[in-house]
Amino acid sequence: MRSLLLLSLLVIGMALDSYCQDRSYGRSVVITDRGIVATSHYLASQAGAEILAKGGSAMDAAITANAVLGVTEPMMNGMGGDLFLLYWDAKTGKLYGLNASGWAPQKLTIDYLKSQGIQTMPHDGIQTVTVPGAVDGWSKAHQRFGHLEWKQLFQPAIYYADHGYAVPEIIHDLWAEAEPKLEKTEEGRRVFLPQGRTPQIGEKFRNPDVAKALQLIADQGRDAFYKGEIARAIISTSSIFGGTMQPEDLAQFSSEWVEPISTDYRGWTIYELPPNGQGMAALEMLNIMSSFSPDASGPQGTVELHKKIEAMKLAYSDLYRYDADPRFSKVPVKGLLSKEYAKQRATKINPDKANCNPGPGVPASDTTYLAAVDKDGNIASLIQSNYSAFGSGVVVKGMGFALQNRGALFTLDPNHPNALAPRKRPFHTIIPAFMERGDIHIGFGIMGGANQPLAHAQFVSNFVDYGMHIQAALEAPRFTVTGGEVSCDILIESRVKPDVIEALRAKGHNLIVRKEYTVLMGRGQAVLHNSRTGMNFAASDPRADGVAEPEPIAVP
Repeated sequence: MRSLLLLSLLVIGMALDSYCQDRSYGRSVVITDRGIVATSHYLASQAGAEILAKGGSAMDAAITANAVLGVTEPMMNGMGGDLFLLYWDAKTGKLYGLNASGWAPQKLTIDYLKSQGIQTMPHDGIQTVTVPGAVDGWSKAHQRFGHLEWKQLFQPAIYYADHGYAVPEIIHDLWAEAEPKLEKTEEGRRVFLPQGRTPQIGEKFRNPDVAKALQLIADQGRDAFYKGEIARAIISTSSIFGGTMQPEDLAQFSSEWVEPISTDYRGWTIYELPPNGQGMAALEMLNIMSSFSPDASGPQGTVELHKKIEAMKLAYSDLYRYDADPRFSKVPVKGLLSKEYAKQRATKINPDKANCNPGPGVPASDTTYLAAVDKDGNIASLIQSNYSAFGSGVVVKGMGFALQNRGALFTLDPNHPNALAPRKRPFHTIIPAFMERGDIHIGFGIMGGANQPLAHAQFVSNFVDYGMHIQAALEAPRFTVTGGEVSCDILIESRVKPDVIEALRAKGHNLIVRKEYTVLMGRGQAVLHNSRTGMNFAASDPRADGVAEPEPIAVP
């Protein structure tokens, strides 16, 4: 009898343990009272965490991690791309925004392109190259929030560029997809296809040219890039391919501190950066969603997914109609983000039928993301990108990095707010985010072109509406758009139940089912600081090769 009782207790105990351990997400959230760096590559996370251990701030760690990512994920980002930053200062409680996106060269005009027989904006090539803003963004952010010496921040990236690193699986796949673009130029082939092909998984890849460029920046600061040897190499490379970039286009560029925009979502304040980025679409989508209560069937139920997909279409229709460089065009941000306007747009959602092209309303007048939090609670939410894989495909001669193709997002329609113009910044897809309520402060972002605003909104809803912690909210099944157009074509992960997928199809959604975890949903990171307890939390997306790496202890 006693044995049966013990057996029964054991079975009950095992059942309880199994219940507690049963969960719908894969990774555990990382928790520590020290700092954490979360990126899409483990070497970058590790390098940033070690900078924290040396007394660096969250900003120091973010710059270091970003520099390493430019070496280890060269198709996604690097010094040839742009950068956006949100930085929360724990001591003052103030959130700062930095727009380090570059402008079009002075001589790159609609008339010039048409004189070359170009009628629509090309997707890659030298005419899509705008001034890279990342290095100036690093410099301005370090001047304001850095603790360690500038030169120290680039040593890990220089090491990996010079000595090499093993290519991981997801990066290998993205690299291989971009092979045709790299094969178009001699320098692209020489630097990034060293044996006439993409490096294999686990194969060591070295880039001594980019090590040289990083050393110049470490030694000479941002001027090495905009006025010095790197600038001269950029101008020379541009000239070889018939580009319009001139020395003054680089020398006169400066990134800009901007005021973040925000909205209230069920008691949480959600922040994004203002145009020329697309953050306002995430906020408008959340505003439209807030017109409805969260559905009891859960975040992957038919009702909830239909609502979110339709809210996304409405927000994106407005985004593509109005977003542009606010220095050139009046962007009605206040009207687009008003609660009254959101309620008006929400009435366009038919609960039984998908609207494939809702059109814009009339309001009142390849990428990498990383997050870092230090032991003091300062948070860097940073995103940086070349746009598409290896950007323009033009690799700067002797410097080992590709120039971005952000100019591809301009239009050649002179009447559109986003029309190409000299010294104008194009519509930008990359957006960092931040949210807070009371003692809880979260830096987060999910990369991936047009995917980003809708991915931000899904993350926020998972966390706020359905009580997930940041790792579960990041891992949860997502949907996304198939391209830059508003339509009923929607990609969705196969973890969404088949009956829900069929019910959504019955409403008119053309769902394209991908595998359980697809990089097409973007690769996200998140950090959370509790200012009452001093505890930090971090999450890293399983859709990438990265980790959330806690700050190590100093070993004597």
